Amino acid sequence: MRRRLAPGTRLVVASHNAGKVREIADLVRPHAIDVVSAAELGLAEPEETGSTFAENAALKAHAAAKAAGLPALADDSGLAVDALDGAPGIYSARWAGNGRDFTAAMQRVEDELARAARETGEPDRRARFVCALALAWPDGHIEEFFGQVRGTLVWPPRGTRGFGYDPMFVADGCTMTFGELEPARKHEISHRARAFRKLAEACLG
Repeated sequence: MRRRLAPGTRLVVASHNAGKVREIADLVRPHAIDVVSAAELGLAEPEETGSTFAENAALKAHAAAKAAGLPALADDSGLAVDALDGAPGIYSARWAGNGRDFTAAMQRVEDELARAARETGEPDRRARFVCALALAWPDGHIEEFFGQVRGTLVWPPRGTRGFGYDPMFVADGCTMTFGELEPARKHEISHRARAFRKLAEACLG
């Protein structure tokens, strides 16, 4: 049986990524949920030892819920590039290094794509953004949701909105990158928004 969050509930967003926290807070706000980030609470970031997005999201949500004594929502998401056999995938943040330098991470993706194109002779720039959301309670109960959006990678990156790999990703049906889109438009079509709509239907309101 699904477990729901009542309006006014305090919810921990189990992330130290300011862009991700901001985006999730924007999605949650219409449901009258009181959001606080793991960073604001001084919670440590657990090591992401899972082999899938879902496993890492659950690991982070459980750790934050237990530490804070509150429901916690964790996201594990990333860019999966067809020509790179799904890389960087669950290692998307790690490609940016300890300093979270996504300019360097995007350059690495472009370099790997160029190398793949030399080997195959056919440049394939198809990719998808993937998101797994895990909503956990201190007693160990968890709800999980999944979303993805397919698109094409462009170079050079365009736009200063969004975060991560957004400036090089154009979703199918769009002409602008996620880095160029207005936040409200991105919230309509992103992988995180698609996963969140499932969560909202099942657990909010």
